[in-house]
Amino acid sequence: MSTPRRTRLSLPAQLRATALYLSLTAVAAAPDVSAQSSVAPPAAFRDPNRLATLRRAMPAVDSVMRRFMAQSRVPGIAYGVVVDGQLLHVAAHGLRDVPRNATVDTSTVFRIASMTKSFTALAILQLRDAGKLALDEPAERYVPELKLLKYPTSDAPRITVRHLLTHAAGFPEDNPWGDQQLSASEADLSRMMRAGIPFSNVPGVAYEYSNFGFAILGRIVVNVSGKPYARYLREHILQPLGMTSTTMESAEVPESRRAHGYRLQDGQWLEEPALPDGSFGAMGGMLTSSADLSRWVALMLSAWPPRDDEESPVLKRSSLREMQQVWRNAPASASLSNGSLSLNSGGYAYGLRVSQNCLFNHIVAHSGGLPGYGSQMRWLPEHGVGIIALGNLTYTGWGGPIDQALEVLQRAGALEPRVVQPAPVLTAMQQQVTRLVQRWDTALADSIAAMNLYRDESAPRRAAQIAKLVDAAGGQCEPEGEILAENALRGVWKLRCANGALRVGITLAPTVPARVQQLTVTSMPRDGSVRFAPSCRQ
Repeated sequence: MSTPRRTRLSLPAQLRATALYLSLTAVAAAPDVSAQSSVAPPAAFRDPNRLATLRRAMPAVDSVMRRFMAQSRVPGIAYGVVVDGQLLHVAAHGLRDVPRNATVDTSTVFRIASMTKSFTALAILQLRDAGKLALDEPAERYVPELKLLKYPTSDAPRITVRHLLTHAAGFPEDNPWGDQQLSASEADLSRMMRAGIPFSNVPGVAYEYSNFGFAILGRIVVNVSGKPYARYLREHILQPLGMTSTTMESAEVPESRRAHGYRLQDGQWLEEPALPDGSFGAMGGMLTSSADLSRWVALMLSAWPPRDDEESPVLKRSSLREMQQVWRNAPASASLSNGSLSLNSGGYAYGLRVSQNCLFNHIVAHSGGLPGYGSQMRWLPEHGVGIIALGNLTYTGWGGPIDQALEVLQRAGALEPRVVQPAPVLTAMQQQVTRLVQRWDTALADSIAAMNLYRDESAPRRAAQIAKLVDAAGGQCEPEGEILAENALRGVWKLRCANGALRVGITLAPTVPARVQQLTVTSMPRDGSVRFAPSCRQ
């Protein structure tokens, strides 16, 4: 039997066959990225000792608060630090009743004034989620007295529920006047609305703080739910949260637990009369304790991170997050202090203020001030940390000491935010793009490229540019550290090379399966680290 003749290939044919073999090998070695999920795990804290670090910083927070109390001559204070839904630290100092020398403790009840607005906003969202009202409907649909309003221009839109929630109804700022309206009856409120409300702006164009607007929101709660405002809050918010010390009426607080309110006049503390509850209570009539208020802040913090857990019986997490987003912008500001740039931007959400500064990207807060009292609550959703503070001096100014307390925690390394987790498909694409940068392969590139990638810049040009960067870095490029995810489908990572390093970033397209729509490769210092740019740069 004769031996079969082998077919001899020409050199070009041999090269093509070799290239085909290598391409098929590369594709075969690649994981099936089409099976990778685009759903990322929830953002998570990386430091296993985070709580211990926070606890070690509490004495420094105590020092800040005690110093503020002494310098401002506040008769009594109570404050706490809420972490991951728990009251990690709570303290109380001074007097709740000066003549009787009665001391403040952690069960003492203070008036929290405008912090009540967030409770009113949550009640509105409860009714919205139940299908009983719509935020973008005219408010007059739920409060007929508003039909009589005379608008400033013929093209002015009708005031909506959302306008009222975000202080954009066009009513004038009314803090001095509003403080004195708490005792107004429901009949008084109706009479005021029928008499007319002057406008400082056309609705929907500007932020202007309006207590009157939140009193109207309280009337919406009454009319839509068919219950008095205080009863609605008690049954639908306070009782489900276990806020048993919280009330709208100071007369309901046991004398042994009530913080009397004071103003400082000529160096002496003078007691302010307790204001009764009335139709304006929805804008600022609530009284609560540090323990109860911590439950409220814990509810707000529980909205983060988005996840698949069981929902709160009070309000679903998506609506809680909606409450804590800017809906009406306020003017931003930036200034230099001691050589450092300070940024403050943000606006009003629903019954809450939202801001950003050079340290924190997302701050949620509200203060409260009435004759005899001043309070503030502030939290950092991405950090899982909040601070509450109550005082019984007129307009107790908590902004400065809470700033200092957060700076203390920041310096202690206790305020690291949750880390965004990459979707499995992003991690898979990172691995393939790393291989591609190390050695360009057309078949591999084609398998992971979205339809736009080569239209934006051709494959040969991309391959040549990447090869040039790799050569300049000395080759031998290997991944160092994990991918830094900006979100589930976008991230950057470092390749450490023989003489330099490369920063690689990808963004995946909104397709299933997800593919690379944007690819960037740039040089970076060999010993540098991959990070996102800070909010404030000089």
